[in-house]
Amino acid sequence: MAIELKFRFIELKIVINPRQVPDLHEVRLDDDGAYMGTALSLTEVDNYLVKYMESLPEERCGVFRAVHEIMHWFAGKHVRNVASIAGNIVTASPISDLNPIWMAAGAKVVLESNERGLRSPVIDEHFFLAYRRAAVEADEVVKAVVIPFTKRNQYFRVYKQAQRREDDIAIVTGAFNAVVDPKTLIVEEIRISFGGMAPTTKLALNTMKHLEGKKWSQPLLDEGIELIAKEFTLPAGVPGGMARYRQALTLSFFMKFFLEVAEALGIKNVDNRHEITRIGQDIPEGLISTQLYQEVPADQKVHDPVGRAIAHVSGRKHVTGEAIYCDDVQVANCLHMAFVMSPIACGTLESKDFSEALSMDGVVGYIDAEDVLKGIQIGHHNDTPVFVRDKITYHGQPVAAIIAQDHETARRAANAVKLEYTRDKPIISIEDAIKADSYLMQPLVIHSSLLENETVVKNDWSSYDHVIEGEINMGGQEHFYLETQQCVVIPHEDDELEIISSSQGINDVQMEVSKCLGIPAHKIIVKVKRIGGGFGGKENACSLLSVPTAIAARKFRKPVRLTLERYDDMAISGTRHPFKFNYKVALDSSGKFRDYSVTAYGNCGHTFDLSLGVVQRAMVHIDNVYKFPNADIEGRLCKTNLASNTAFRGFGGPQGMFCTETLVKHIAEELNLDHDKIREINMYEEGDCTPFGMHLRQCNIRRTWYECKETSNYEQRLKLVREFNRSNKYRKRGIYIMPTRFGIGFGLKQLNQAGALVLIYTDGSVLVSHGGMEMGQGLHTKIMQIAARVLDIPIELVHIHDTATDKVPNASPTAASVGSDMNGLAVQDACNKLLRRLEPFKKANPEGTWKEWVRQAYVERVSLSATGFGIIHSEAVDFFNGKGAELFGYCVYGSACCEVEVDCLTGDHYLLRTDIVMDIGDSLNPAIDIGQIEGAFVQGYGLFTMEEIKVRPDGVRLSRGPGVYKIPSADDAPRHFNVRLLKGSSNRMGIFSSKAVGEPPLFLGACAFFAIREAVRSFRLEHGLKGYFRFDSPATPEQIRLACEDEILSKVPELPPKGTYTPWTVTL
Repeated sequence: MAIELKFRFIELKIVINPRQVPDLHEVRLDDDGAYMGTALSLTEVDNYLVKYMESLPEERCGVFRAVHEIMHWFAGKHVRNVASIAGNIVTASPISDLNPIWMAAGAKVVLESNERGLRSPVIDEHFFLAYRRAAVEADEVVKAVVIPFTKRNQYFRVYKQAQRREDDIAIVTGAFNAVVDPKTLIVEEIRISFGGMAPTTKLALNTMKHLEGKKWSQPLLDEGIELIAKEFTLPAGVPGGMARYRQALTLSFFMKFFLEVAEALGIKNVDNRHEITRIGQDIPEGLISTQLYQEVPADQKVHDPVGRAIAHVSGRKHVTGEAIYCDDVQVANCLHMAFVMSPIACGTLESKDFSEALSMDGVVGYIDAEDVLKGIQIGHHNDTPVFVRDKITYHGQPVAAIIAQDHETARRAANAVKLEYTRDKPIISIEDAIKADSYLMQPLVIHSSLLENETVVKNDWSSYDHVIEGEINMGGQEHFYLETQQCVVIPHEDDELEIISSSQGINDVQMEVSKCLGIPAHKIIVKVKRIGGGFGGKENACSLLSVPTAIAARKFRKPVRLTLERYDDMAISGTRHPFKFNYKVALDSSGKFRDYSVTAYGNCGHTFDLSLGVVQRAMVHIDNVYKFPNADIEGRLCKTNLASNTAFRGFGGPQGMFCTETLVKHIAEELNLDHDKIREINMYEEGDCTPFGMHLRQCNIRRTWYECKETSNYEQRLKLVREFNRSNKYRKRGIYIMPTRFGIGFGLKQLNQAGALVLIYTDGSVLVSHGGMEMGQGLHTKIMQIAARVLDIPIELVHIHDTATDKVPNASPTAASVGSDMNGLAVQDACNKLLRRLEPFKKANPEGTWKEWVRQAYVERVSLSATGFGIIHSEAVDFFNGKGAELFGYCVYGSACCEVEVDCLTGDHYLLRTDIVMDIGDSLNPAIDIGQIEGAFVQGYGLFTMEEIKVRPDGVRLSRGPGVYKIPSADDAPRHFNVRLLKGSSNRMGIFSSKAVGEPPLFLGACAFFAIREAVRSFRLEHGLKGYFRFDSPATPEQIRLACEDEILSKVPELPPKGTYTPWTVTL
């Protein structure tokens, strides 16, 4: 109902809540089973079933156990606390978790109406009539559900597979109910039900008919698989997609059920490696973690906070709800705005009709392209229209905006605007762009041979011992910050504008508004208290909101607020760039790399945004930690009809490194070599030069690698994993160890600068302002630590209020992991200036206090405010002529070891353990830094194993909320999570010898991906599938199961050739 209200704008004039009706709360045990009143919440139903299971014989509680088991994975606890058992039934969803159980169990619903009285139909093949339609008449009330008892020799099981185990809708659910004579092993009765295989929950009627009377043995299993495969088929372009996977799940579930019953019956001739314990069953509950870091020196002053594990200064406010965000800022007489968004991805806008919207109560007006200065566009390349004028270039593109008295009215009115348009065929994927020659610009290139030669050296590839070629795809990632994009614009006198924005780059917001409204920047103040997560998604995209909101505020002469709903945010804003790589590598007989040629294609969306920098960073990280004597790297910016893809934590680096880590696996499997030995033979050493011309100083990659190997007990655990895999046929484990290198600094040299303003008040308190944004990463905490150390005062005397353009001008975005480095250097510079001014007073009164020195300086009319400035080293790489340079000031190194367990029948997996060793120099704050390492790893884990952007072939984005798009939950965290900071590391380029931490650990999440791949490889080897196999990212359950080729998957038809059908979604 809430979905209908929120997204379809239906009006419910009367809402009846049956929770208070006593008859609907009745609970009792009858002869047939448990009678559950339908006003009970799912949590209450579960509690009653647990109570009954404790008192009744186990053999009677088979269905109860199945319901209890599935309840844990049904939505979240807050949903189960209010959702009713009847609501789930009459909604008649084909992917309901519970309806397959009711159908397989033969549960009854008790219905009552004045006309028909009481009736109790069985939930069978006749109950669900059509998609979301059950056999319940309009005047009937569902009074109760009767959950039947089971009996001796009756076996009941339920299996669910989803994209994510916790709080996710099912892809397929299967419920199985069999009565088997223990002496003859004859099937006396069997009921099989599947959800997710048709528009309604379905019984396997034909399969059931043929299996009854058969003996529970291998022939029954074989016949059952054949029957289900024929009875449950899906067309290639079925709604929801995943046709082969969903069909395979039905067979895999039946296999699981068969094995569980065979084990219960004590059948001895079943392969003893057909283990029936479920994945993760023997994994201890709860999470275990360790965090190891170096303590501060014994002689460090007690009040010196640098290097200490100090809590985030806003942490308590975050969890209590006291932290102020953009949406919390109260502005009097504020109007609200909502976008009118394009329903198509490519075409021409013919007309707009605002009449219905403008007639609604509370609507003030609208703005569109006619309100934008002619010829003005936004973005660093001035290529993004504020509103569609004629050409529509992506689904969700703002066409206009409605301004109203409140948020909901604005949204409802925007939905009422009528658009007329003509459609064109969109370019969606990288493959589409390559075929259409659709690029934003000419190719980018790096030729390592130009570092020592005037011209590009082309080697003879036929002279090498081995040459390996391949290609790999990597998907994108939605930022999914907790706070969506939003801003408030307040007009003042003389064309002044005050903008409160959830932005990582307030200078960009200021300059874009200045350009689009023709107002000098000094009349525009942009400020941020904090933002609720950014990850790069709020670095550039905020101008898409702030510019039109400023236009509206100026037009209507009132404050205007724009807050995007998650659904709209995910349509308008871009994502991490999907990439495709074509690679070719040469190596000698010892396994040393000799030559590397690679082309990186980035899916950039409809305009540049920050794609040039993203593809460039992918190119300069494509070597990861390996030395290539010669490398030729090409980057292509693919222009597609998607929202402009943008910055995301790692900024192209993880994509580039993923290519080469895939390459290492390709070599190892093609040539039957140890992939760890390949790494160690080719790993960078101190002073080595990268293909883009950077010499690696203080290169600690080998230290992190060997320390991770040792502390994770990798070699011993590798033997245990191999033993586990020999003993288990359908459960496989994989263990993997992987390194990373990440260059620190903006690729654009001019951005590697920062400013600060430090004010000392006469009471001794210090107010620090800098150009960085606090977005949960602890930047303000670290800056306060730096200021406290430099001024030699307790951190309690230091405060940061907000970030604003009238305090620090021309600030670079808080991005590229340099927030602490650059802003810290600027604050250090300002504090040192103030210290020099206070020095005479300290000398005059050496026994005095900080407050006394400050007070005396004030009395002597010495300025107690100072600006500071900081830069970090960088040189520009010539990506158009292929000439390298010392692009980054330094690199961060790290290594991770991951162990996973995979259910090869379903594609599900558990992340058992993760060990990380990270070189972040001399940590400013180990608590915050380790938290960043853990968070970056989990975000990377989501990128490589779970998160999937789904777009239809017509360009309409399907993944626009948490219902479809899944990020890791607490259940997905490593069961054992160990993080160590490399001891004895320093960094002459960083503030107080520290190193950046925000982005570098993210790629280590790919270690879990490759561990999964190892488990899949073990399964494939047992089935005679040797050699390299392509395994694109992300490793979703579908991807994993389809890679585990076996006798079951062979029963599922292959998809028709591409181009012969319309798929549900497109690989970007």
